[in-house]
Formats: sequence, C-alpha cells, structure tokens
Amino acid sequence: MTTLQTEQHGAKAHTDGDWANRAPVQTRSDRLKSAEIADFPAVTGREVNWKYTPVAEIASLIDGTLEAATSALEISEAAGVQVDSVQMDSELVGRGGLPEDRAAANAWGQVGTAQRITLTSAERQTVIVKRSALTTNPTAAHTIIEAAPQSDTVVILENTGTANLTETVEIIVGEGANLKVVSVQEWNDDAIHVASHNAVVARDGNLQHIVVSLGGKIVRVNPSIHLDGQGANGEAYGAYFADAGQHLEHQVYIDHNAPNTRSRVAYKGALQGEGAHAVWIGDVLIRRVAAGTDSYEENRNLTLTEGTRADSIPNLEIETGDIAGAGHASTTGRFDEEHIFYLQSRGISEDEARKLVVRGFLFDVIQRIGNEQIEERLQAAIDAELQQSVLA
Repeated sequence: MTTLQTEQHGAKAHTDGDWANRAPVQTRSDRLKSAEIADFPAVTGREVNWKYTPVAEIASLIDGTLEAATSALEISEAAGVQVDSVQMDSELVGRGGLPEDRAAANAWGQVGTAQRITLTSAERQTVIVKRSALTTNPTAAHTIIEAAPQSDTVVILENTGTANLTETVEIIVGEGANLKVVSVQEWNDDAIHVASHNAVVARDGNLQHIVVSLGGKIVRVNPSIHLDGQGANGEAYGAYFADAGQHLEHQVYIDHNAPNTRSRVAYKGALQGEGAHAVWIGDVLIRRVAAGTDSYEENRNLTLTEGTRADSIPNLEIETGDIAGAGHASTTGRFDEEHIFYLQSRGISEDEARKLVVRGFLFDVIQRIGNEQIEERLQAAIDAELQQSVLA
C-alpha cells in the first residue's frame, strides 16, 4: 500500500539559508544587541534598519579597519564637569546600551578608549563639545555623557569639518537629573557620519535630546532612549535640511520600560534639489510594565523642489492597555498655500513668503536648544540654504 505524503504549499525551506530559524524580529526590543561585530550578519542593505541607507558608500565604516578619534574632542570648562578617558573593557562602558547594528559594533571594538564626561552641578551648566580635527580616514569614536542624580546640564556636541566617522554616544541620566544633549551636524559637503546615541533615564530623570543635521554627504544619527525609571521623561527633537545628493537619516527609538513615563518626539525637515533624501523612522515601545505612559511622536517634511524623497515611518507598539495616551503622525508635502497667501496679502513677495515659512517651520525645533549664539548661527545656515533654492 502506498501512502501519499502531503505538505502545505509554500511551507518548504527556501534555498537562501536557515529558513526555519530566521523568523523576523517581532518587537523592537528583540533586536540584536552586542559589542561583538561577529555577532551581526553582513549588511546587505535589505535589513529593516539599513534598507534606506546607501550602505555601499559607508562600507568601510561597517566592516573596515578604523582609527581612534577620542582625542579630537575639545570640551569647554564648567562647574561640576569632569573629563577622563576609560578603557572599553571598563564596567563604566555599556551602561547606556550595547550596539544594535554592525557599524556601531565595529566602532566599539576598535576605538580602544572612551571619552567620559561626568556632570554633577545642581545649578544649570552649559558644556560645549567641539569636534573638527578629523580626516577622511575611516574613524571610530566613543563618548559617555553621565549626569549625576539631581544635576542640571546642557551638553552641545558641535561637529564641523571633514569626517568619515562611526561612533557611539552613551547618555546616562541619574535620578531626578535634568540633561539636554544637542548634537549639531555642520560637516563639510563630503563628510560621512554614522552615530548611535544610546540613553538610559532613571527615576524622575529628564532627558531632552535634540539633533540638527545640516551639513555632510551622508549623516545617520540614531537616538535610542530607554525610560527605565518610574516617572522618567524623554523628549527627542530634530531639524534637518537636505540638499541635492545629500542623505540625512534619523532612526529614533523610545522604550517605555517603567510606570508613568512620558515621551515626545518631533522631527522636522526640509528638502530641496535633485536626489535630496531624508529618512525618519520612529519606534515607540510601551512595555507591559509601563502603566500610565504618555507618548506621542511626529515627523513633518517640507519638499521645496522636485526630485526630492522623504521616507517617514512611525511605529507604535503597545503591550498594555493602561496608558494615559499614545499616538503618532507623519506628513510630507509642499507649502500650505493659505500661509503663502496670507503673507502676500501683507505685502511680502511670494519667494520671501516661502522662505519665511521654512524658517519658522525649522526654528520651532532649533529654538529648543536654548543657546542664542548657536541658534543664530544655525538660522543663518538655513538662510544660506534658502538663498540657493528656487522656491517658486
């Protein structure tokens, strides 16, 4: 007697590898985290966190040999600020979170030492961290910013000049501390910058993270904020202006991992010129333990000319029904013609009206920096961008 063996159509293993053990990651928190580059598979550009990135142009940062760049930082003096270097095998390294992609792990394994900035002042201090002494050689860096309990500090990271850099910035916010970290990218036109900002916020701590990306050929800054203490607050804001051929990417992750936590995410960008590309991915995870969470994320893009592309992907994952609120929004489009008409009715030309709308659109984020000198400089840089644009 012959027995007919049947199987479900489409259930056979494919020829592309270990199909049975390659189920996709079901939740953002399950993404691989490791300081070992060998733990990450080779990047093909099809992965969920690389699919919008020009990976061929940053291959040397993902897999290549890297120079260390910790000495390239210039850090201003302020009360309650201590700066030192620590070895990467120290227990002080990794408290902000381990790498979540191959480029970050490559930097982690080759940088050797981390630059550690400790903040202890209870009275608000401002620390300026400048970096402008890099080269076009593939480079690794690692910076730790640690805010002691009850401290209050603004740290501004200014990136200028040329670069071919992959780095991790760890941010540790102690109980009841207030910390604002501002990362400004005003690189030269040929610069490449890939950065992971990993943050943990303790009980009743407050982190405001601001990214402003204007210069550079390829800039990819990914903040990952973990609200691990009850009552922790995390805010992530961003402003960017992409020109022809420029790739500006920001992947934001907010992890609500304690009760009564709060988060706000707002990124705004303008694009002009053929091939200008902006990518924003916003992941918010509200875990089962995070009862009482209040969260909202949004991304807004203004396309000023033809030939631009803006990818905007908000993701919201909720594991508990006991929340105060959660939502997300994403828009990409041209000018609001009613705004333009209103300004024209006040005697302002159409071109100038369009420029005013862009300035106001981005300045909503830039004014959060709280440093008048830097805000004025960034506004001047945006004005210079607009001078080159045909906004009719």
